[in-house]
Amino acid sequence: FISVPIVYLSAETDVAAKLEAMRLGGDDFISKPVDPSFLISTVRTRTLRHQHIRQHIVRDGLTGLLNHTRFKEQINIEITRARRLQQPLSLAMIDIDHFKHVNDTYGHPAGDRVLRLLSRFLERRLRCTDVCGRFGGEEFGVLLTGADAEQAAKVMDALREDFSQLEQTAEQQAFHVTFSCGIADLSAATDTTQLIRQADRALYRAKHGGRNQVRIATLFND
Repeated sequence: FISVPIVYLSAETDVAAKLEAMRLGGDDFISKPVDPSFLISTVRTRTLRHQHIRQHIVRDGLTGLLNHTRFKEQINIEITRARRLQQPLSLAMIDIDHFKHVNDTYGHPAGDRVLRLLSRFLERRLRCTDVCGRFGGEEFGVLLTGADAEQAAKVMDALREDFSQLEQTAEQQAFHVTFSCGIADLSAATDTTQLIRQADRALYRAKHGGRNQVRIATLFND
């Protein structure tokens, strides 16, 4: 409950008791009687503030996607849910092709715009039940719930094709960017670490197989 704001409302008048309550984790101490509008305003302000702080803790600052740590936690959650419901689950690892070339040629601001564009593209095109995260650098992860590797590959390949058609611009110069993708599902992994490893290996095959393609981990021996 570290991210839940705690506001005490009490008729307690002893200062030492109030200080002890705050020391134990309280965010505020309101003494009775209290005007209802003041109480509501205080609770609302505290809640919004904690929500804002939480966004900075779990979200990547540039893209707004889940950060590396939070995304791995979400993989654990989704694996548990998928097994309980006996449903498939796939992890897609995405890496932007020749991203260093983009930064070197068009500048880092252009590279940042590419990262933000891909983030928005994924969020808009994927289902609300799917989860996107930034692993770091130009690498992203997508959890596709209720989809096995073959189904996920069809989805990601369509996204790959459409993203490659988007025109990027930098200082009146137009260019296109592609990405490579590796996919693994629960049939190829027993836990979060193994699922990530399998998807990473598939991504490695995609990158070294010519880039701008999707590979599935279960299609080859890792």
